[in-house]
Amino acid sequence: MARQKRLQSETGIYHVMLRGINKQKVFIDDDDYYLFLRILSKCKAISGFKLYAYCIMSNHIHLLIQEGEQPISEIFKRFGDTFVYWYNQKHKRCGSIFQGRYKSIPVNDDAYFITVLKYIHQNPVNAGIVSSCSDYEFSSYNSYFKTNSFVDTDFAFELIGLDEFVRIHSDETNDYPVGFDSNSSYKCSDEEAKAIFELVTSCKSTDDFKKYPKDMKKAYVNQLRREGLTIAQIRRFAGVSQRMAECRKVT
Repeated sequence: MARQKRLQSETGIYHVMLRGINKQKVFIDDDDYYLFLRILSKCKAISGFKLYAYCIMSNHIHLLIQEGEQPISEIFKRFGDTFVYWYNQKHKRCGSIFQGRYKSIPVNDDAYFITVLKYIHQNPVNAGIVSSCSDYEFSSYNSYFKTNSFVDTDFAFELIGLDEFVRIHSDETNDYPVGFDSNSSYKCSDEEAKAIFELVTSCKSTDDFKKYPKDMKKAYVNQLRREGLTIAQIRRFAGVSQRMAECRKVT
């Protein structure tokens, strides 16, 4: 089957996601996290992309980047080849680490940029690992309070400033992702929604999703809502009822 053509960002900014094979743990110890960051920093220096946010979870990764002269495909070929080589050397293994190709969602709107920024930093909070973004070591949140970070913080501060940056990251009560309301100029397209659905749930169809237990379905629906999918999109791709799609409980 031919690969699906990637959506292109008008701004060159993407929300990039990678997941371990079969949702398995990729990062076994702290050295694995540091290895990832070292290689990411080196690839950034070579490729010239901007890094606005990252969060490394045990079995998946979120990045918010803007491509420079090199397209995103070349960036992640270099990064993937380098990281997989050194990771496999360390753990005396061979083969792929990540499940399929990286997922990339275009970020074409300032409001969506802030939405993704907050979502990435709040991943460990939403997962129940920490109680606040600042408590998690392997995300870029604390880089926004440093002057010598390899994270590019200027753009976010131009959009919202430091005080607002702190406020939105401590706000976990929004019904809609931050920066959105019913009149938002940005609407998550069906192509974007489908890509997010497949990444979050590891399902290719509604039939796959229906095989999950009810509690797992609810957890995924909550996460899809936080990602910005509409109720109609969740119903379409997950095949769930209106009542389940409207679920807003944060897990």
